[in-house]
Parts: sequence; C-alpha cells; structure tokens
Amino acid sequence: MRINHPLLWLACVLALTLNGCQSSTSATTVPASPTTALPTPTQTTASPTPIPEVTDESACPPLDADLLFQMEEIESQVTQLRGILPSESVSRSLLTPDELREHVIDDFLGDYTQEDALQDARLLSLLGLIEPGTDLWQLYADLFTEQIAGFYDTETDEMIVICGSGFGGVERLTYAHEYTHALQDQAYDLRDGLLYNNDDCEADSERCFAIQSLIEGDATLLQEQWLRTFARDEDRADMLEFFADFDMPVFDSAPAYIQSDLTFPYFWGLHFVRTLYLDGGWAAVDNAYQNPPLSSEQILHPERYPKDSPVALVSPDVSDALNSGWEKTVHDVLGEWTTLMVLNEYLPMDEASLAAEGWGGDLLLFFYQEEDDVDALVLITQWDTMRDAHEFSAAFLDYGLSRYGEPERPSSTSARWLVEDGISYFERVSNQTIWIMAPNEQTLETLQKAIHLPLRTSS
Repeated sequence: MRINHPLLWLACVLALTLNGCQSSTSATTVPASPTTALPTPTQTTASPTPIPEVTDESACPPLDADLLFQMEEIESQVTQLRGILPSESVSRSLLTPDELREHVIDDFLGDYTQEDALQDARLLSLLGLIEPGTDLWQLYADLFTEQIAGFYDTETDEMIVICGSGFGGVERLTYAHEYTHALQDQAYDLRDGLLYNNDDCEADSERCFAIQSLIEGDATLLQEQWLRTFARDEDRADMLEFFADFDMPVFDSAPAYIQSDLTFPYFWGLHFVRTLYLDGGWAAVDNAYQNPPLSSEQILHPERYPKDSPVALVSPDVSDALNSGWEKTVHDVLGEWTTLMVLNEYLPMDEASLAAEGWGGDLLLFFYQEEDDVDALVLITQWDTMRDAHEFSAAFLDYGLSRYGEPERPSSTSARWLVEDGISYFERVSNQTIWIMAPNEQTLETLQKAIHLPLRTSS
C-alpha cells in the first residue's frame, strides 16, 4: 500500500530530458513504495520547472497569438507521434505562481488531513521507511509546490500553464508531456474508464500505482520522441541552461523512500511502456489500457504482464479478536516495490531485489489504539514458489539483524525481536510469510491466535 500522489512533477522526467538532449536513447535503470490516499491521483499530473518570477502576480495576461500557435503546434505534433486523435479541444488556463500554489494546497491536499498524514507517518515509520515524527503533510505540501511548470487537470479537462516564465524548451517539453495525458483521458477516460480515481485507488492502491506507471511511462516515452523529432536547437539550448542551475532542495532532502515512490511511475513506467512499444509499437501500449497492469510487479517485470496477476488473500477476522480500543485504519496491499524498499532500508539493493522478486500477493493490516497511543502491523505475503519464500525468509532475517540486532527466539521458520516500542515477529508457513509488529506480548499473542496461515486466496 502507498500514498496515492495526485501531483507528480519529477526530477526523473527532467533527467530523461537531459539524456535526450545528449543522445537518442535514455537510461531506465533505476532500482530502489503505504497508506491512506491523498486526494484524487487523477486530478492532475505535473511536470517540473522553476517557479518563475512575474512582474505582476495579481493576474495573468491573456494567451498571446504566438503562445497559442506554439501550443497548437505541439498538440498537433504529439497527436502525430502518439497516434491518438483528439475527440475535442482542450481548454487552457494560465495561473500565477501564487494561484498555482493555492491550487496545489486546496485541491491536492485539501482532503488530506493532518490526521491522515499522522497515520501515514506512523505506518511508514513502523515499516522503517521514514523517521518517527516526520511531518508528512508539510513535507508533501513543500514537495508539491517546489517545482511546477503546469499540468493537465482531468477534473476540468484543462491544460494549466504557469504564466510569467516564457515558453522555452523546458515549458514546451512539459506541454508535450502533459498534452499526452489529455489524449489519454479522452481516449480511455482515466477516472471512470480505468477507475483511476480517489475512491477506487483508496480501495486498491497497488492497482492504481501500476496504472499510474502506465500513464506516466506512456507520456514520458512520447516526450522522448517529441524531443528527438520536433525540439528546436533553441529548445535544447534552453534545457541545458536550465539544468546548469537546476535545484530541488526539498526533494533532495526528502527520505529515500519518498523520493523513490514519487519517481517510480516515470522511471519504471517508462521501462514498462518502452518494453511494450519495442514489441508492438503504440498499438501494444494502447492494448495495455484495455487490459491495464495490476501491480508494481508487472511494471518492474514487463515479461510477467499480463499473465502474472497478483494473488488476493482473504483477510482474517482480526478486529473482533482485539479489544474494543483497537481500530483497523489500513487494509491494503504493500506490493513488490514497497516490499523491496522496506528491505533496502537495511539491506543492499541486490539482496533486497532478489528477495522481493518472488512476490505473488500480500495483505497489509494496520491497527491503532488511541488510549495507549500504540500501533500494530500485520503483513502477510504469498510467494510464487517455496524457493521464493525461503529466499525472502533468509533476507528478512538479515534485515532483522541489521535493524534490530540478534533475534530473541530464532528457529528454522521464525524469529522475534524485542524492540524499543514492542515486539517484531516473523514466521514462514509453506509459501506464505507473516510479519507482525505489536506493542506488547498480549497483542502479539492475540494476533497470532486470530491469524492462521496459510491464508486462503480469493478467486
């Protein structure tokens, strides 16, 4: 499970741009995502550029004829490259930097409360992905307003462009990327057709993470093609000048997990879409919208798409076993990517990748007890084979040693650690594993008695 980010600008998009300025190919090798959903991930997608200075921030001037011509020209070029004919024209709106910041805070974070952020921070902290006490709401507010050039808004079907920055190479490339999202939305109805909306993504964030990767990978591959085919010499010069002073201090100081989770749909989405494209052109990419990927596993391993669908585990009735003071606040899927990221916090990337690669499906449960201000976590994972389960178990023991120290009661199939805030327990049963983090012995025993492995799978 993961936070569903509605605003994805991205350093990696610009990194791909820079590679494109220098070469006809772009590297896609990026190894390196849980919790209540932020506001609708389909509301916007955004691309980065420095927040510009404008002489008068009280209002934007009307779109002039030259700017309109350039936008229409780029739209025609993107249509030609992507092969999707627009069904209607896209309206364009200009916002000042202040208006854009207000739009970001109100629309993207308006429904994401401080309480939601606190719960997410507690879960991410328990998983070892961020430091305890991280102000997650403020971090995302800062990230989402740090570098924005514009975006496509599926709520209003508008291309939003920031005024006062000119319309150079970075802005033109951004427009090509974002107009691709407009074509995607018209062709496939992102919100209702692909069920890429707040409610459906909150119910299954792993599926939406995969769809987001398809959407962004598609637009990033198109962006590369536009750069090679239609970018002018002055566009490339402008981009190189931009990169010479490019800086994103908030992003650079964010936890590694947050950085990787934000960039995944662009790097690995591009890897996934490029694999489809090389096999069957844009028609193969179009087919993926008719049968969308379902997991980060399929994005990481395109050869497993579409046959290797994630297994759905039937949730045990744990809530009734806990006393009335406990509340289940998260019921979702962690996914291969976030499993890898959890391990990578304390293990080398190659060991973490190998251990997570056999992921077949999982169930993440997170509980909170307000009276004592304590949490409990249950993660049950089904692995593709017994070998995969053994590999993960061995890696998790190394993870436990690195994070907690020597286990208290190790055996061939289980281990437990006494930690500062309670007990961390791990066990393998057949090709399933369970990880429980509980604040005390009583809660651990209650959860163990209520959960009987292996869990059944739903059809």
